[in-house]
Amino acid sequence: MDHVAVNPWVGLAYLIAGVCFILALRGLSSPASSQKGNRYGIIGMTIAVVTTLVTHVPITLNESYVAVAGRTVSAIIPGDIDWISVVEILAAIGIGAAIGITTARKIAMTDMPQLVAGFHSLVGLAAVLVGCAAYLNPEAFGIATLMVPMIGQPVAIIAPVSRIELGLGVAIGAITFSGSVIAFLKLNGNMGGKPIMLPGRHVINLAVLAGILGLIAYFTQDQDAWVFWTILGLSFVIGFLLIIPIGGADMPVVVSMLNSYSGWAAAAMGFTLHNSAMIITGALVGSSGAILSYIMCRAMNRSFISVIAGGFGAESGGGGAAAATDRPWKRGSAEDAAFLMSQAEQVVIVPGYGMAVAQAQHVLREMGDKLKAEGVRVKYAIHPVAGRMPGHMNVLLAEANVPYDEVFELEDINSEFAQTDVAFVIGANDVTNPAAKTDKTSPIYGMPILDVEKAKTVLFIKRSMGGVGYAGVDNDVFYMDNTMMLLADAKKMVEDIVKA
Repeated sequence: MDHVAVNPWVGLAYLIAGVCFILALRGLSSPASSQKGNRYGIIGMTIAVVTTLVTHVPITLNESYVAVAGRTVSAIIPGDIDWISVVEILAAIGIGAAIGITTARKIAMTDMPQLVAGFHSLVGLAAVLVGCAAYLNPEAFGIATLMVPMIGQPVAIIAPVSRIELGLGVAIGAITFSGSVIAFLKLNGNMGGKPIMLPGRHVINLAVLAGILGLIAYFTQDQDAWVFWTILGLSFVIGFLLIIPIGGADMPVVVSMLNSYSGWAAAAMGFTLHNSAMIITGALVGSSGAILSYIMCRAMNRSFISVIAGGFGAESGGGGAAAATDRPWKRGSAEDAAFLMSQAEQVVIVPGYGMAVAQAQHVLREMGDKLKAEGVRVKYAIHPVAGRMPGHMNVLLAEANVPYDEVFELEDINSEFAQTDVAFVIGANDVTNPAAKTDKTSPIYGMPILDVEKAKTVLFIKRSMGGVGYAGVDNDVFYMDNTMMLLADAKKMVEDIVKA
């Protein structure tokens, strides 16, 4: 079936939507402009969805076959509007909107990483379902086909280019879905944060990936059902295999990479459906996610290629430090911490996932305000992978109205710890662990860290000495002479410090 030329007004609407998406990404690059970026994104998506709905109103289709150059070719003749389908589409939109609004209102910031992973899985699953529907009924999706008589029954032969688009779309979508499900389970605590290493995993992964690519190439020559469904099945498997070897400390990069995968899946389906809005949106999400992943890999001293291949966590459980009960450490109180910080010239606050769990960002800002009122310089140090997803700490601090000019990234603040009187660490373990520089057996070895141990005094808040970070290793900072441990719920401890 020949492709129908795109209405110029539809192309213009999709172009405007694409510009809005670009402005959205630009706005989301800074906390100060993030709300404006979100508004641009909403406007762009509204334009794209409304345009697609208006130009693709379901109609009844009458199919007939005509002879062209000696071959039987399908011809689709439009009929009346299919109001039952319209109602079904609107009902589906309503149900999805209700679920999204309810989730957005109820979700806690501490659960945001697993929510993002869950949404990525839905994008991947959507790409898979659209691909499957297009394969089973290509004429309804406007895919170029040739009707060939087979045992008295015309069979739709999909154009080779469309088969490549279909194969890549369902493969990337399936990888995104199964990988995101594993990421969700790890982030949500249903699976352990330690890497799960399968024997010969690299050989298995390469074999499965090669099999998928080989089958997609073969799919251009033979569109039998077994080829398509085997591609789909292997893709689900490789998504699972790529993510389970990755440890908890590397999970922010995984979330970023899955975001990129979901974009490429959407773009591939956009080519299949001849929808320029999906192509633009998918390409923007895919490329921006890949760039963010590359930046984070540099921040963690990881290989970008190894992220794509999967299994870039530790080769083993790692050495780790001795148990807390075997090593001497100093315990402090809220009064001790209040006195030390009030006498300091500069305090650098290092937030981590423990702050997010305790929801201590608001009282932390209050403590910072009190210190500034006493003439103390207060800065916040953010590690690129602090928390469970990119920008997790920045979002929490912005929610608490911490001034943007007081928040510094690792490369901008690390040199100041040697001249800092107090490093106040609240729930950040792995990103302050010197084992990343000294212990080659550690799962986090090679990851740049915040050099809090160089400060004159380190105040370290955690619930107990028995706990370890998400990577599953102890932190030598706990036992250093200049460290004072503040063992309590993070929010309760900061509240007591503020009172003191």
